[in-house]
Amino acid sequence: MEEAFPDIDHPWQHQYDNGGLSDDTANNMVENCFGTIALPLALALNIKVNGELIAVPMAGEEPSVVAAVSGIGKLIATNGGFIAEAPPSDMVAQVQILDCEDFEEAARQLKAREPEVLSTANEFCAGMVKRGGGAKALEVRLLQPQHPDEVAMLVAHIIVSVGDAMGANMCNSVAEGAAPLIAEIAKGRAGMRILSNLSDHRVAKARFSIPLEKLAYKGHEGEAVAKGMVDAAAFAWQDPYRAATHNKGIMNGIDAALVASGQDYRAVEAGAHAYAARDGQYRALTRYKVEDGCLKGEIAMPMAVGTVGGALHTHPTFRYVHSLLGWPNAGKLAAIMVCVGLAQNFAAMRAMTTEGIQKGHMRLHARTVCAAAGVPKELEDACVQAMVLKGKYTKEVATNWMAKVGALIKPGRAIKAAPSAGVITSCL
Repeated sequence: MEEAFPDIDHPWQHQYDNGGLSDDTANNMVENCFGTIALPLALALNIKVNGELIAVPMAGEEPSVVAAVSGIGKLIATNGGFIAEAPPSDMVAQVQILDCEDFEEAARQLKAREPEVLSTANEFCAGMVKRGGGAKALEVRLLQPQHPDEVAMLVAHIIVSVGDAMGANMCNSVAEGAAPLIAEIAKGRAGMRILSNLSDHRVAKARFSIPLEKLAYKGHEGEAVAKGMVDAAAFAWQDPYRAATHNKGIMNGIDAALVASGQDYRAVEAGAHAYAARDGQYRALTRYKVEDGCLKGEIAMPMAVGTVGGALHTHPTFRYVHSLLGWPNAGKLAAIMVCVGLAQNFAAMRAMTTEGIQKGHMRLHARTVCAAAGVPKELEDACVQAMVLKGKYTKEVATNWMAKVGALIKPGRAIKAAPSAGVITSCL
């Protein structure tokens, strides 16, 4: 894949005051541009995918996510790592057909003339066809009205292999290009013509297995940790209220990696949540069980990502991120993403079923509070400890602490802090 970005160089050779994005480039990417906004870019370490150790760049503002993914990544890596399945790069281009005289006959005619429909569709993605992709199959769905405000319709799904692209623009071109023929065959009227972000032909999967004796955590025995996680996973599978927060935690990790690598994270989010409700109830995207003396976890979700096209060619940071990942193809990138999501979910589940989610999360959040309160960097550790001891992580607590400490500091004197005690020990 390296040939896709022949001009890659290292980030320190760029002006990165704007996150590697110049005003001119930003102005070409969106309309009415008046500036740029930066996010912290960090590395999640220890992610072992199919035997390969990978450092995954992540961009986001939420404390604890990178630490959680890295910590669980190390635990899983030392116990065999993630086993991941890269999905095919197949996307769905939808064509809505209305006003048919006989919808069932229209569906039969469309399936009978599938080769003709696919041939026409491939005229609108000829470049991809030359690379071995293009329109591969036609699915036809008949939707009957269930309520007074609904209408009968046919929905034609053209399955398009998009290679290493995310594929949205290609699918839209195919849908619009093939729609007239589909409407003619069905003897109906073409309505919507666009891709679907429920990319269930593009499901990535990952799993891990850890012996129970390796799961001991902060005074909790491994069997107890596993039991708590299995019970919590069952809660998320059975209850949509819990599942929504469970899946949000998964996307905390995945979204940060998607943003860093220049993906359409909104499309992945939409596909993930739609897939979670595919059987009529919104459920968790991960499952856990104890089997053969091990805790086993797995994730499965649509992962429409690309390693060519779009902003990947215009934004230097995106290119650098792909170089750090080893220039993966779309399938490998999808596999990496779901491993990150499973690691983040593992970390959250373990924390919630042992010490509670807030302790570690709020300790990291405390540093953000220090910055908001204007705490000098050399006093940050001490202020964090003061908040830990008080059990409150607010700007008010940090500001009050600084007011008391400030009275002890003489102008022009260096400061010596004792972070473990959370107090100033001397003003030198």
